[in-house]
Amino acid sequence: MNAFRYARARDVAGAMATVAADPRAKYVAGGTNVVDLMKEYVEQPSLLVDITALPLRAITHSSDGVRIGALATMSEVADHPEVAALFPAVVQALLLSASPQLRNMATIGGNVMQRTRCAYFRDISQPCNKRAPGSGCAALRGVNRQHAVVGGSEQCICTHPSDLAVALLTTDAIVHAQGRTGERQIPFDRFHVLPGATPQRETVLESGELITAIQLLKSPLTKSSYYLKVRDRASYEFALVSVAAGLDVAGGAVRAARVALGGVAPTPWRSHEAETALVGQPANAATFAAAAQAATRGMRGYGENDFKVALTRRAVARALAHAGGIG
Repeated sequence: MNAFRYARARDVAGAMATVAADPRAKYVAGGTNVVDLMKEYVEQPSLLVDITALPLRAITHSSDGVRIGALATMSEVADHPEVAALFPAVVQALLLSASPQLRNMATIGGNVMQRTRCAYFRDISQPCNKRAPGSGCAALRGVNRQHAVVGGSEQCICTHPSDLAVALLTTDAIVHAQGRTGERQIPFDRFHVLPGATPQRETVLESGELITAIQLLKSPLTKSSYYLKVRDRASYEFALVSVAAGLDVAGGAVRAARVALGGVAPTPWRSHEAETALVGQPANAATFAAAAQAATRGMRGYGENDFKVALTRRAVARALAHAGGIG
């Protein structure tokens, strides 16, 4: 690990000013991602600005949903009764993430910002456009069993590791961020950026901008949401494929739907195709199978990950059956 300086922020303005003064500075909270990357020499900040003392940990319930402070831990959110009642997929995703020890440390803001677990990204001896733009993507023709089958580019086919981020797409979540020009609100489905020709850019946050909260907006479909995670082992493993599904069913028909996928794209992936196939249709196995087929339209593997397309179809149908109450 390279030498670095450490500063402890006392307020949001001070934290941003400290980071703005050093282009290689980074925020640190739970540290469960950035410290790992520093150990592997992927991240080499000159300064870590500790924001854990900032008053950004509250979880508050209102008539339209729940506002979660960026420094609330995964465990605190998973244990919160209002989150459990209104957003079950969010709680399920959190409890299927990492280990209890990590969930006690990792923050909500950090979770949605975490970087890919692609082995080539984390091995500085290998080419990786995300880590070293212009060096190439070793995964395209290398070991790519864990990699994306949709949303990638010739520059990068990594997958996003967050379970929570997938579940957040079942709600009209809003990211509250503080920057040099003040606070702005970012719809969560526009927060992450596909690699395209610039895989080094992963979110719409500007340099030094700080997440202060994530707001979850309730709706009829969030109360019946469900999160399914398919992985190689049952404990502390990242998803091969995951599905967050939310359905609003009335009179046996689907009035509204949300389908989001994890483990298949460089960002949390919302399947508008699956949602279109669901709305107005009876909430039954045939409809869910058609939606699962629609969810994989345009997917393609790169050799070792070809199996993810069929696995996604099965996972989507199964998650929808749970969300629709027939699973």
